[in-house]
Amino acid sequence: MNTRANGSDRGQERPPQASFEDQWRKRFEAFAAQRDDDAGIAGWSASGLDARLRHFASLRAPARPGERWLDAGCGAGTYSRLLLDDGLRVVGADYSVPTLAKARARSPLEMSYVAADARRLPFRARAFDGVICFGVIQALASAGPALRELGALVRPGGQIWVDALNRYCVANAFEILRRKLSGRPRHLRYESPAAIKAELASTGFARIQLHWMPIIPARWPALQRLAETRWVRWALRRVPFLGLLACHSFVVYGERSVAD
Repeated sequence: MNTRANGSDRGQERPPQASFEDQWRKRFEAFAAQRDDDAGIAGWSASGLDARLRHFASLRAPARPGERWLDAGCGAGTYSRLLLDDGLRVVGADYSVPTLAKARARSPLEMSYVAADARRLPFRARAFDGVICFGVIQALASAGPALRELGALVRPGGQIWVDALNRYCVANAFEILRRKLSGRPRHLRYESPAAIKAELASTGFARIQLHWMPIIPARWPALQRLAETRWVRWALRRVPFLGLLACHSFVVYGERSVAD
């Protein structure tokens, strides 16, 4: 009787559930297999990716030609090619091999690509003048390991740029609550801006800056244009809690201490 019961229990056993990161890895590989536009491969809408590109281009100061930069989680190489156009030497890294194949096909020969996880990268410490990591934190169970790995790769005086989804944005907070109440597992990681800033500070970065990134649904392009005006940007910098409550995403910038 016990044997029969045990056999029945074994027959009802479920396979172990894939980790949050493994689920996202499968999604990214499916995106690359099914889609051909840069935004679709990354899992963004076309308007969302364009807004992010404009935002990054407006924030960063020109780097010195010849500097070596890493695009961690490069996807189809959208940001990698942007940096290459500025005369930088760029390495793109992504753990999705199908994605890298599409990035390679649409990039110049001088672009280097490496198959690697942002939490375990095959580079020596302080190998890069700058690191960008966009669209990655949302697919990780914890931001800390990736930020520490990336931070170790930046030379003294070098830069790091990281983006994340804002957990305190009203729309995002509502989505988090809605999924909890319905018993559905989380599908994205939403972050605290303060936590990302603190992690970078603990990794040896200074001059840390927070930049709010308003992303409006694609069906309202006029509102996206309005959100990118200098008046709105001024308000986001000056009005306490406006960005925290209204902005879908944020970007954090840091410089590694020269004395580090």
